[in-house]
Amino acid sequence: MLDALMRLLSACFAPAAAGGDGGGGGGGGGGGGAEEGRREGLVWYKDIGRCAGGEFSMGVAQANQVLEDQSQVESGPFGTFVGVYDGHGGPDAARYVCDHLFRHFREISSGPQDVTAEGIRRAFLATEEGFISLVSQLWSTRPDIATSGSCCLVGVIRQKTLYIANLGDSRVVLGKKVGNTGEVAAIQLSTEHNANMQEVRQELKAQHPDDPQIVVLKHGVWRIKGIIQVSRSIGDAYMKHAQFNREPINPKFRISEPMRMPILSANPSIVSHHLQPSDSFLIFASDGLWEHLSNQEAVDIVHNHPRTGSARRLIKAALHEAARKREMRYSDLKRIDKKVRRHFHDDITVIVVFLNHNELITKGGSQGPYLSVRSALDH
Repeated sequence: MLDALMRLLSACFAPAAAGGDGGGGGGGGGGGGAEEGRREGLVWYKDIGRCAGGEFSMGVAQANQVLEDQSQVESGPFGTFVGVYDGHGGPDAARYVCDHLFRHFREISSGPQDVTAEGIRRAFLATEEGFISLVSQLWSTRPDIATSGSCCLVGVIRQKTLYIANLGDSRVVLGKKVGNTGEVAAIQLSTEHNANMQEVRQELKAQHPDDPQIVVLKHGVWRIKGIIQVSRSIGDAYMKHAQFNREPINPKFRISEPMRMPILSANPSIVSHHLQPSDSFLIFASDGLWEHLSNQEAVDIVHNHPRTGSARRLIKAALHEAARKREMRYSDLKRIDKKVRRHFHDDITVIVVFLNHNELITKGGSQGPYLSVRSALDH
């Protein structure tokens, strides 16, 4: 029966013929690039690599017909920069963020002020401004880009300080050693912006006191204006600027009442954390992972296995859980093609950073290796 269901789904959602521009997810500059990773089916991974102040493991599993997740690891004189960009409404916003956010960060942080929370915020807002400008330029030929957006999770490790900036519901979790017990506790460092969280709904209602429909419960899920779950993002121009909330965008995105102020925000939540010797590793991941694994489950998987392959191991654990929820075998799930796979799980991006405190102390986490790696899969 399962085979019959899979054949039916594959027939209904057969992938389009190869073509298109093949953009996004390309190689990085410097000492690395997407070509350094490997691919197995719909999973791309780089099992282990060195970065300033430690090592990293990276992976992505594609579920959508066109991959909507993008991610990068950059290492250089600024320390280590990690970015996870979970796109929605198409890949355009996430690709744009991956192409531009780090560039803005690098330009802003190369000045005398070095890396600061305010500098990271400025990089986010410059990226938003650039993407909205692109939406305006393409409005007459590609109006659908106005409904593309991206969650953005960034981590910067610089001189024993970790900066976390977040828009949306991707998440970073710290694995912290508990005394001499051999155990590692999971500590979430990022603040999320999803309407299913009560504090986010309260924030939205406070910002829009005259709009009783700012958040709507729809099919058991809280959505902003009944449409979108995240309250902060890059893009989603139709939710921020009235001139984009009209024909010819898809009617399901249009809001009938006048938009007097932006409904969504591109202003990230930013926290700084002074790294301690007991801080062992960091798991950066898109919501596709956290939908299937708890913070502690993810930390235990990393802690109880070798560093090499950590990201791929977390992805596999999430896919096993996704298969279990649908009462199917993991081996059967692996046979399902992209787009059809979205019925079982979302795109999943994972980057694990292992902290080397000796390097952070002696070098400040700002000397070599110099590299740039972007995740990649065929689209």
